[in-house]
Parts: sequence; structure tokens; C-alpha cells
Amino acid sequence: MTFLRPTDDALATTAALRRWLDAARPDPLLIETSGSTAAPKRVLLSRDAVLASAAATTNRLGGEGAWAVRLPTSYVAGVQTLVRSLVAGAEPISDGWQGARFTSLVPTQLLRLLESPDDVAALRDLDAVLLGGGPIDASLRERAEDAGIRIVATYGSSETAGGCVYDGYPLDGVGLIIGADGRIRLGGPTLFDGYEGDPEMTASSLVDGWFLTSDHGRLDEDGRIQVLGRLDDVIVSGGVNIPAGVVASRLREHPSVRAAEVVGADDPEWGRIVVAVVSLSRHKSTRESRPPGTNARGIDADRAQMPALDELRAWVAETHPRSWAPRKLLVLDEIPLLPNGKPDRRTLEEMAQ
Repeated sequence: MTFLRPTDDALATTAALRRWLDAARPDPLLIETSGSTAAPKRVLLSRDAVLASAAATTNRLGGEGAWAVRLPTSYVAGVQTLVRSLVAGAEPISDGWQGARFTSLVPTQLLRLLESPDDVAALRDLDAVLLGGGPIDASLRERAEDAGIRIVATYGSSETAGGCVYDGYPLDGVGLIIGADGRIRLGGPTLFDGYEGDPEMTASSLVDGWFLTSDHGRLDEDGRIQVLGRLDDVIVSGGVNIPAGVVASRLREHPSVRAAEVVGADDPEWGRIVVAVVSLSRHKSTRESRPPGTNARGIDADRAQMPALDELRAWVAETHPRSWAPRKLLVLDEIPLLPNGKPDRRTLEEMAQ
């Protein structure tokens, strides 16, 4: 089977996508997932699915134009910034912000861009900033919106040709239901054709026209979806099911914490324990004062500036059961990221263990 596989060379991928969009019978697009929690999957997307996603995004945002490319163009979100620009008859902006109307970011990128006044001013001038690729903390969104930046939270995956739910509501034509097990199911014209070379995984993921995601969620009274986290992102500790994503969100609200993830580690007493992996707020970091030769990946920040484990346990217990509080703390200068900007959870789990 032949297919088009985009690369991280934005210029080359733009040229390939331009030919792909104009082709009479184009091969499917092959997108390899990030592999943040498991082995990468090879997702096949038709041109119809990609264009349906682009059109639905234009309708929801109320306009089209050039997109600033800030995500790797080998992944679906980066590909879509190129496609949406080309469909609008505009050149993608891969250098700077000049001429861009939109961009797509992951939360970690937004967090870092907010530290630069020039980038904040550029983001403020955009019509919208799509923010996806992981949980979005309310405090981060509030900080961006207070700076005058229009944030649109997205939810989706490579299997749905990118984000297909914006600010909790499906795009036009996208179907969304919650199964009896709480699993989110997505349908509609943006769905993928299957996994390249893996018919068994395709059959278990595409069922009766629905994509069975790996996430669980619920609908609020207004019909807005709340994504509660991955079905497998639960740490069983002492017989208690602990949602790692919920604990991580609470940790990020601590005034001394810049970024946080939560992973599990084996423990002889509890079976598994909750490990908080955090980096400190910029204004409390003492990176410049580190002794020469220390490891830039962490656990060498000024101990006096670190929140103690007991403090973070109490912080989590203020809003959640005490049993959810972390039992181990790992402090890093930066959370390790994958090329697409998502946290590298497999590396974090190895470090925590």
C-alpha cells in the first residue's frame, strides 16, 4: 500500500500536501502517533477526512487565513496548520508571526510563550489560538485570556484528523457519545480509515462507525463534554483508584509549581504509589545559581525554594481525598517532552521508578 507520510520539514511537507490536495486520486495520509503512553500507531487518513476537519474548523472559528506553524508537521495538528492555510489560498507561516491569523499550540508551548512579552503581543493579534494535545488547566487559560489571547480548547486525535471538539462541543458533522463504560466515542466525516498494517487494532477501535477513544468523559447539563482523562491513566494504590490527570491538575494550581505530571511507581507496601513530577515557577527557579556540572534535567534546584512533599500532599487533600495525594516527589528543571510538545510519560515513569 502506498501513502503520503509528512515529515518535520515544513517546506517539503507543504509542497507534498499541495500536490496531494490537487491529485485526482490521492493516496491516504499516514500519521504516526506520538507514542507518549504506548508504541506509536500508524494512522491512515483520507483526503476527505482531512478536508472535512479543515472545513469544520473554518466554520467554527468564523474565518480562514494563514496559520503560524508551531507544531511538528509530521503530526496531525501540524499537518492541519499547513492544510488549512493551503485551503485558504495562503502560505503557512513557519518563521515568526507576521501575516498569521491563527496558530495551534500545546499547553507547554503556551506556558513558555506567555513568558515573552513579544510573543504575548503576537498571540494577542491572532484571531484564535487552538490549544490541545493534553489537559488544559483553567489557570493557564485564564492567564492567556487575561492577556487578551483568544484560546479555543480542542480535543481529538490523529484518528479524528486532529481536534474535532472545540471548547467542549463537537464540530459540525462530528458525532459524540459516552458509552456505558464512560468511554468517549467519536464519529463523523473526520474519522480515519484504519491503522496501517494492523487490521486487528483497526477492528477493535472502529466499531459500527464509531472510534472508541482511550478516554473517559461525561456530559454536563449543557451538553458540553468533560474529558476526565485516559482510561488507563488510573493508579491503583492500596486498593484505591486514583485519577492521575486530576491530581496533576491540582498540583499545577500550586503557586510554586510551573508544570506538573503524575505517574505511578511500584511500591512493596502499596502496590503502586502516586509520584508527583514538578518543575518550579520561573520566579522561584534558581537555575543560574546551580553549581557547575550539575544535571540540567533536575533534582538540583535550590531545596529552600521547593515545595515539600507534605505541603503538596496537603494541597491535593484540600480538594480531593487524602488517599489521592502523592507519596513521592520528583523535581525537574523541565518536564521532558516528545517532539510534538506532549509530556514524555514513558520517560517520566522510568525516572519515577
